[in-house]
Amino acid sequence: MNTFKIFSAICLITFSSSYAQKNAIVAHRGAWKKNNLPENSIASLRHAIDLKLPGTEFDVWRTADDSLVINHDAHYNKLLIEETNYADLIKFKLSNGEKLPTLHEYISEGMRNNKHTLLVCEIKPSEISKERGQKTGVAAVETIKKLKADKNTCYISFDYDILKKIREIDSKTSLQYLEGNKSPKEVKADKINGVDYHYSVFQKHPEWIQEAKDNKVILNAWTVNDAKDMDWIIAHKFNYITTNEPELLKERKEIKK
Repeated sequence: MNTFKIFSAICLITFSSSYAQKNAIVAHRGAWKKNNLPENSIASLRHAIDLKLPGTEFDVWRTADDSLVINHDAHYNKLLIEETNYADLIKFKLSNGEKLPTLHEYISEGMRNNKHTLLVCEIKPSEISKERGQKTGVAAVETIKKLKADKNTCYISFDYDILKKIREIDSKTSLQYLEGNKSPKEVKADKINGVDYHYSVFQKHPEWIQEAKDNKVILNAWTVNDAKDMDWIIAHKFNYITTNEPELLKERKEIKK
């Protein structure tokens, strides 16, 4: 089995427990920091793919006119994305001259010359209504399926109901919960595949690490940027480690071999 198939397989409900020792690196908002690229840009996505990282994460919002765009914060250039039309948002460029990418553009680039890197799609909770956030999740899944990228994509969210809505329309896609307030057994009961929590949550609840492994629930930790915290996660053999410092994490993994 090649590397890409392994990392795709780990995102399925039936993934093998033998994959639990991978400590696979996920670039948080792309691989941006070392080269001073804009977060969530096409350039940071491409750099993560060029580094052959196992995963790269990005954030999705829906504009007032229903365009799906990639940005971390609710605001872009002081404009609330959910209350602004896409044409007004793209009047302002990213720091490298790119325009604010759409999900369609981002996924299209993410599938190009990519045999290694899983696309980790965070659906942002709506600041307008719970229902709007769920509709954004459904629209994102539909877009990704149209681009035939669904087997290369995982979905994550802080909004549990968004993940449950996605599960209603897709019984196979991988889902990971971000908030950190549910045990691995609880998320498994709702057919959510993984717990993707801030590393401090696992330090407060170390019992959840073994509980996840016993129940074949994916373990992911964010955002792990310091060597000490990286070493702690590596020692506990998570499935994924999400970081702004993928190059440093690679070094720590080599040292800990």
